[in-house]
Amino acid sequence: MTSVVRGTEGNAMRRALRRAADGRALDVTEAAVLLTARDQALDDLLAVAGAVRDAGLADAGRPGVVTYSRKVFIPLTRLCRDRCHYCTFATVPHRLPSEYLEIDEVLAIAREGAQQGCKEALFTLGDRPEDRWDQAKRWLDERGYDSTLDYLRACAIAVLEETGLLPHLNPGVLSWAELQRLKPVAPSMGMMLETTATRLWSEPGGAHYGSPDKEPAVRLRVLDDAGRVGVPFTTGILIGIGETIEERAEALFAIRRTMREFGHIQEVIVQNFRAKPDTAMRGMPDAELHELAATVAVARLVLGPKARIQAPPNLIDDEHGLLLRAGIDDWGGVSPVTPDHVNPERPWPAIQDLSEKSAQHGFQLKERLTIYPEYAKKQHPWLDPRLAAHVEALMDPETGLAKEGVMPKGQPWQEPDGGMQSTGRTDLHEAIDTEGRTDDRRGDFDSVYGDWQEVAARVSTKPQHTLDGDVRSGLARAGTDPGSLLLPQYEHEALALFNVDGDGLEALTRIADDLRKAAVGDDITYVVNRNINFSNVCYVGCRFCAFAQRERDADAYRLSYEEVADRAEEAWLAGAGEVCMQGGIDPKLPVGAYAELVRAIKTRVPGMHVHAFSPMEVVTAASKAGVSIRDWLAQLKEAGLDTIPGTAAEILDDEVRWVLTKGKLPTSAWVEVVTTAHELGIRSSSTMMYGHVDHPGHWLSHFRVLAGIQDRTGGFTEFVALPFVHHSAPIYLAGIARPGPTWRDNRAVHAMARILLHGRIDNIQCSWVKLGDEGTVAMLNGGANDIGGTLMEETISRMAGSEHGSARTREELEAIGKAAGRPVRQRTTTYGRVEARS
Repeated sequence: MTSVVRGTEGNAMRRALRRAADGRALDVTEAAVLLTARDQALDDLLAVAGAVRDAGLADAGRPGVVTYSRKVFIPLTRLCRDRCHYCTFATVPHRLPSEYLEIDEVLAIAREGAQQGCKEALFTLGDRPEDRWDQAKRWLDERGYDSTLDYLRACAIAVLEETGLLPHLNPGVLSWAELQRLKPVAPSMGMMLETTATRLWSEPGGAHYGSPDKEPAVRLRVLDDAGRVGVPFTTGILIGIGETIEERAEALFAIRRTMREFGHIQEVIVQNFRAKPDTAMRGMPDAELHELAATVAVARLVLGPKARIQAPPNLIDDEHGLLLRAGIDDWGGVSPVTPDHVNPERPWPAIQDLSEKSAQHGFQLKERLTIYPEYAKKQHPWLDPRLAAHVEALMDPETGLAKEGVMPKGQPWQEPDGGMQSTGRTDLHEAIDTEGRTDDRRGDFDSVYGDWQEVAARVSTKPQHTLDGDVRSGLARAGTDPGSLLLPQYEHEALALFNVDGDGLEALTRIADDLRKAAVGDDITYVVNRNINFSNVCYVGCRFCAFAQRERDADAYRLSYEEVADRAEEAWLAGAGEVCMQGGIDPKLPVGAYAELVRAIKTRVPGMHVHAFSPMEVVTAASKAGVSIRDWLAQLKEAGLDTIPGTAAEILDDEVRWVLTKGKLPTSAWVEVVTTAHELGIRSSSTMMYGHVDHPGHWLSHFRVLAGIQDRTGGFTEFVALPFVHHSAPIYLAGIARPGPTWRDNRAVHAMARILLHGRIDNIQCSWVKLGDEGTVAMLNGGANDIGGTLMEETISRMAGSEHGSARTREELEAIGKAAGRPVRQRTTTYGRVEARS
C-alpha cells in the first residue's frame, strides 16, 4: 500500500509549494511531501506544474500543443521469463496459437496501420522468453534465429522496408551491445523503470518477486546504457504497485539523474496501476486519479520544463483536464487499428475525441513521430543514418512533428555502399604540428558529454595509505613471486607499491628492470610504422577525447580508400612494415568500409602488416552489419587484417569507465572482442590510459582483467601504458579530471606493469608521444623494453595537446634507446626480427 505522509498539509506542504512556485530545486523529501497534495494544495501544485510545462512548450516553439503518436501495437510474443504479479500480457505457451507472430502477421498489422495513416509500429514483447520456455527456443531455432532480439531486429527491418512505419522497440532489459545492435533499426526504444523499490523485487509478495528483469539496479543500468549508446528512450514509473511515497519520489529522481547525464530520455510516462482479473494483484485497489495527477505534477517539477511527460489516455477515465492541468504534454501512442494489448480492457480513445477533449482545455492536439522532435531534427548522435530517410519522409522539417497528410511508404533500410570520399581537413596529420587545431574544443562541447555536474558526482575517490610494512612485504613479493600481487590476499601490498615514492620507488623500478632483463634481455625494440586515422568524425561523446569532431566542425575529415592506400604505400617505401589504422565512430561510414580499407592497403602493398580497428570499432561495426563479433572479425581476417590494437580500454573498471567515456563499450564487451580475436588467431596489444579520474585501485583491477585474458588466450603481444594528455580533453576543461599523471605515477605504473604481468606479457611499451624523450628513457630504465613506433603521423594525442610531436625517424628512436644505455633494434608488430626486404 502507498504510505501517507501525515500532517503535510501544514508547514511542510506550504514550504514545498512555495519553493516550487519560486522555481527552486526540490529534494526527495520535498517531492514526497508534494505527492500527498490534495484539495486546495493539489490545485496549487497543478498550477505551478502547468506553468512549468507551458514555459517548456513555449521554449520548444510549440506553445499550447499536446502531442500523440498514431501507432499500431505489435505484440511480437506474449511469452516472458518474468512473473510480474499484475500483468495479463504475459502468458504461457498452451494459451497461444503460436509462440511468436510470424513476419507475415507482423507485416499485416503494419500494413493496415499504414493504410490508416499510422506512423509508429510499437513492438511490445516479453523479456527473453527462450530462457524460460523451450517452445520459444524451438520456434526461433526452426526459423534460423538465435534469440528473440535477433527476430525482433528482422521484423523491424521488414516493417521499415515494406511499410515505412517507424519501429519503437520495447523488448525489456537490454545490454549495451544489444542496444547497439537494435539502434540501427529503430528511431526510439523504451522500457519502464516502474519503481526503484528493490524490496518489491526481492521480497515474497512484492509486485516483481520472481522477475529477474525487474530488479531496479538492472533497469537503471539499461537506462544509462541507452544514454551511452545514444538511443532516444522512453521510460516511466508505475504508481500504486506497493511502493511508498518516498520510493515513488526516489524513482523520479533516478530518472532525472540519467536524463541529465546523457540527455536521451525523450519521454517519461506516469502510469497508474489498474487491477486486472486473473492476476496475483487483482485485489489491490487502483491508483486513484488525484494521486496520479499529483505524481504527474511532481514529475514535471522534478524533471523540468524540457521533459516530455505522458499519461496514457485510456487509463484516466474522463479526467483529461485534470492531467493537462498537472503538466503532461503528451498522450502517448493511440491506435485506430489495434487494441492496447497490455490493458485490453481499456480501449483507446478515438483520436478525434482526444483532440476535442484537449481543445476543451485550451490545447491543440498534434501528431508526433515515435522519435521526439528534438532528436529527429538533430539526428546525430541520436538517429542511425540508415533511418534518416525513413524519418525525414514522415517529419515536418520545421517542427520535427509528423508531417500532415503524408502516408508512410516502405523504402530500403540498408544504405547503398558508395565507398568513402576524402572530405574536410585531410591535412590535419601534418597541420596539427604547424598550425594546430582550429578550436580548443568541439562545437557541441556543452551538450554532447551530458550534464557535467552529474558526471562529477560519479567520480570515485579512494584514500590511499602506504604503510611501510606493506611496501617492504610488497617489494619482497615483487622480487620473488611478482604475479601473485594480483591475488586478492595481497591487494594491500600491490596498492602500497602503486603509491610508493622516494627510496621505495627506486627499489620498485630496480626490481622491474631486473624482471625486464630476465624476460626479454637488454634489447630496446621499436617498429617502423605509420598511423592512419581515416576519420575523426565521431558522436560517441567520450569525455577524455579531443580527437573526435562533428561532421561540420572545422577540423573534421574523412579519407577515401584511395588516400588510405596512398599513405600505406608511402609508408612502405619509407621502410615501414606496419600501418596502425583507427578512426572515429563515424555514423556515415558504410557497413563494408572496414573490410574495404584493409583490402585497399593489401591490394596496394601486399606485404604490409595491417594492425587496425579498436574493440569499439569492432563492436559498432558488427552491430551495424547485424552479425556477431566473431563473424565480423572473421570477415576482417579474410580481408587481410593481421592484428588489432587493444585500445578503447582506457580503464577496464566500469566505475571509472562510465565517467570517462559516456558511450564507449563496457568492460565486458571489450573483453569479448579481444578474447574472440585471440581465439580466431588475431593477436592484439593491450593498453591502459591513466591519470584522469582514476586511482590505483582501478589500475589494479585493470591489470587483473588483462592477466585473466592472457591466461585464457595468450594473445597479447605487449602492454602499452598511456598517460592521460589533459590539455584539450573535455573532462579536464570541465574541471573534473586531474592534469594527467605525475612523474611518480608514470614510473610506478610502468614498473608495476612489468611486475604484475611478469610471466604473462613479456613486452612493456612506453609512449614517446606522451612522455617525451626524457620520460621515455626513464621508463626504459624502470621496466619497459619497447618504445613503440615511428608513427609518421599522430593526430589523437596531438589534438589533446601532447607537446612531443607526431613522428620520429628510426635514427631518433635509436637515439632514445641509446640514451638509456642499451642496444636498440627494429622489430615486427608481433615482436619478431625484421627480415631484409628482397
